[in-house]
Amino acid sequence: MKNILEIKTIVDYFKLRNYEVLHPLVGIVDFKKVNQTGYTNQKYDGFHYSCYAIFLKDAVGCKLKYGGNSYDYDEGTLVFMAPNQTIELGGYEPGFVPKGYALLFHPDLLLGTSLAKKIHEFNFFAYSSNEALHLSAKERKLILSLLEKIQFELEQPIDKHSKKLIVTNIELFLDYCLRFYDRQFITREVVNKGTLEKFDHLLSQYFSSEKPKINGLPSVAYFADQLHLSSNYFGDLVKKETGKSAQEFIQAKLIDVAKEKVFDPNKSVSEIAYELGFKYPQHFSRLFKQKVGRSPKEFRTSIN
Repeated sequence: MKNILEIKTIVDYFKLRNYEVLHPLVGIVDFKKVNQTGYTNQKYDGFHYSCYAIFLKDAVGCKLKYGGNSYDYDEGTLVFMAPNQTIELGGYEPGFVPKGYALLFHPDLLLGTSLAKKIHEFNFFAYSSNEALHLSAKERKLILSLLEKIQFELEQPIDKHSKKLIVTNIELFLDYCLRFYDRQFITREVVNKGTLEKFDHLLSQYFSSEKPKINGLPSVAYFADQLHLSSNYFGDLVKKETGKSAQEFIQAKLIDVAKEKVFDPNKSVSEIAYELGFKYPQHFSRLFKQKVGRSPKEFRTSIN
């Protein structure tokens, strides 16, 4: 990407849209009210954000790229951006006119609030664009009502209640989005189970190859990349489907493979540890005992 626009403040984005700024740290853009003549996105290859940005896309034909993957947004889709993320613009269909809303807020808005302490719990800010939230009609209606409440506060004279009411409604907005993502995981159960099967297959392939010796123990990020998912989305998917974290799932597979290897009396515990990707045999022995209740040597004795 050659020409990246830095969105350092709310004012930067609103200036791009030629939109009135009502508050320096938070704002909502209604694209129906934006002058679409000579749409300015065409000048840029992408945007780099220093603030939080949430987009409710109500138009088809907008192509974006994130993490190298293209995505065509559907009507009623929420996309989340966190500070220090870059989104690449992949072009527009002829006659494209953006519709929907953008909610942007700077991290400084959250200082001293309860949301500042929990903002990092909303993993969807680290999801890739192809893991966006697809809203039902009822969900979209609720999201619009919350945007309306935030906008109402932005249009009032600033007083001692303004910040609390604005941030409280943003927090409620995000809490509902968390619920809707949980619903999306459930409605995509068939797709998710297919992803888990691929994950399990990739794990088996990894441990049956020379990769552990070369690359060490497999990471969650490695498998997320293999499955073309962000680490956060992949981790949440595994947790919701299995009740285990992705790391726990990997460790369970590792222990299963380790048990088979320990059964071979011709291999030392150190050899097995290196074959599995451990740098130090004692780390393998410690994990094995933690998960199995016996050391590798004790386990080998008990089954022979």
